[in-house]
Parts: sequence; structure tokens; C-alpha cells
Amino acid sequence: MQQAADAGGSTRADLSDCNVILANLYRKAVLLTGLLLGVPSMSIAADIPGVVQLTSHHSVAATIDRLEDILKQRGILVFARIDFSGDAGRAGLSMRPEQMLIFGNPKAGTPLMVAVPAIGLDLPMRVLVWEDADGEVWAAYKDPKYLVRYYGVSANLAANLAAVVPIIERAVAAE
Repeated sequence: MQQAADAGGSTRADLSDCNVILANLYRKAVLLTGLLLGVPSMSIAADIPGVVQLTSHHSVAATIDRLEDILKQRGILVFARIDFSGDAGRAGLSMRPEQMLIFGNPKAGTPLMVAVPAIGLDLPMRVLVWEDADGEVWAAYKDPKYLVRYYGVSANLAANLAAVVPIIERAVAAE
């Protein structure tokens, strides 16, 4: 397997491994701090580089329903809806409500994948919605700005990713 090296001789895999190690250490520090301060559980999705976390004013199912409706109204394909907690229940396990919606627009995604094929690892877009231990509902998705930087997407294609942000924000809003 070949890897591109930067001017300092580091490979992308080397840098990626360092980022994972640092992110894991940071997450552990956040959790340990929460335990030391007596916080029973903490949501750390906001601390994951490249992930946007929003609170939702609706239940998990209602948030996903709202997002799906808005996407369909705009002609955006919904590829899958995964009910993780439902699947867990069918397997005899329990977990708080958690669902994911996978969606995309071939007119927006195809030019991105033609320009940078590896971006297909993060396309189609996904939104994960879950209820935390305190009963709050959260929606998380990969930050389009992060994906643009990570994959080196040209500026003229960046808007193809950014278009989903107001849709997600509308789905979690109180209105």
C-alpha cells in the first residue's frame, strides 16, 4: 500500500493515526473529568473533530421524520433509515432511542466523487439522532467544512456539501 508523504516525510496515515490517538486521549480526559465532578454521563460528540452536534426540540423519531419530510420536499433521496434502538430491542438488548438517516442528491454528490473519489467514504450524508441519559435529543452530522478540508475539495464544489446544513437545522428547530 502506497501513501503520500508530505514535505516533512510524514504520511497521511501517520498523521491520521496521531489525530485518532489525540482524539481518543481527549475523549477519555473529558469523560474522566465528568466522573471526577460527579456528572453521571456526558455526551462527547461535540468534542469529535469534524462532527457538528445540535440539540433537537423533538423526539428522536420526530426529528428523523421531520428531516426525512424536508429532504423529500426538496427532491433529495433518502437511501436508508436505521433504527438502532429498534434493532437492539429485536436482538433482546436495550438502548435509548437512536436512529440514523442516510440521504443524498446525485446531482450534488456525483461532481464531488468525480473530483475526489475517496469522499465516497463520507457520502451519502448521514445524520445520527439519539436521546441521551438526561432525555435530551441530539442530532449529529459531519461538518461540510471539515469534509472540504479533509478531502481537499475545491471551493467551487464546497456548496454541494454545505446545502444540507440549513435542512438539518430546520429539522431540529422548535417550529
